[in-house]
Amino acid sequence: MSRFPLLLLLLCAAAAPAAAVPRYREAPHFTNSAAAQCPPPLPPSDADAACSPHAAVHVAMTLDASYLRGTMAAVLSVLRHASCPESIFFHFIASSSPSASAAAPELRATVRASFPSLAFRVYPFADEARVAGLISTSIRGALDRPLNYARSYLASTLPTCVRRVVYLDSDVVLTDDIASLAATPLPETTAVAAPEYCGANFTAYFTPGFWASPALSSTFAGRKACYFNTGVMVLDLARWRRAGYTAQIEEWMELQKRVRIYELGSLPPFLLVFAGRIAAVDHRWNQHGLGGDNYRGLCRGLHAGAVSLLHWSGKGKPWDRLDAGRPCPLDAVWAKYDLLRPAAGIESS
Repeated sequence: MSRFPLLLLLLCAAAAPAAAVPRYREAPHFTNSAAAQCPPPLPPSDADAACSPHAAVHVAMTLDASYLRGTMAAVLSVLRHASCPESIFFHFIASSSPSASAAAPELRATVRASFPSLAFRVYPFADEARVAGLISTSIRGALDRPLNYARSYLASTLPTCVRRVVYLDSDVVLTDDIASLAATPLPETTAVAAPEYCGANFTAYFTPGFWASPALSSTFAGRKACYFNTGVMVLDLARWRRAGYTAQIEEWMELQKRVRIYELGSLPPFLLVFAGRIAAVDHRWNQHGLGGDNYRGLCRGLHAGAVSLLHWSGKGKPWDRLDAGRPCPLDAVWAKYDLLRPAAGIESS
């Protein structure tokens, strides 16, 4: 191929418009408790209600085109099972890259169309360029997106009036009242609460070189360090800010750029700072791993015990498996919250 046709092909590809955001159905409006039992409903505003004293629960999630379908299902599941859905405020963090910023108004409009009365605000991820320079490649490309690290920057992204927030990944659905999770006690100076899994092989989350170095491995000295999944957390942002935890996470990421000490994405820096220093949450609030491993995404079942939140962490996402006609058994639970509008001509009445 000559250089001119190749150049023309590249220019056409660059000029191609971004794929349109799929259409979603409008969600039902839920009023799950008597009005006297809940704070006054929050106004459906992108900003004004963020600091309202009537916000019973604050929820933070990322918002991008790739995972929008999962985010919409997660929001629906939160509202469906909340005791006071009208009093939940959602904080969505979106990419600030030029290409993503162009799509941000459409993403915001899509959320508003499906949830007309939802109180939410969309924030550009202001630290995205900085984070991109700190990320090291991991075992799965999806883990290397800067937005995957937004959970480490909630304290600087959300208004200072927001003290406590529940962070949720976009591949979860709740089957219980999120207010119960948000009310998790955080003793003393503890800033993070999450389900812990002390039976997991904690050493596997770091390289042999990390454990061979006394200067590095001693970071866990005196700590009962256990694995926890960062896709479901309760965060005290005021305590986070005072302790400067974001800077501590960044220090480990900077070290990882020089000496490889882990293989996963945003999880190991969290473990380095917080493992053994968090408030434990009942395992029912993160039945994780339903997306299988990070390589093949095979089907997995639930862990023993009660279920309040299902989490498709891992490579396999329920919407992809459903679209491919190869769903796992538990994907049928997620499908109940899928708001994607069916293709023209097959929508049922």
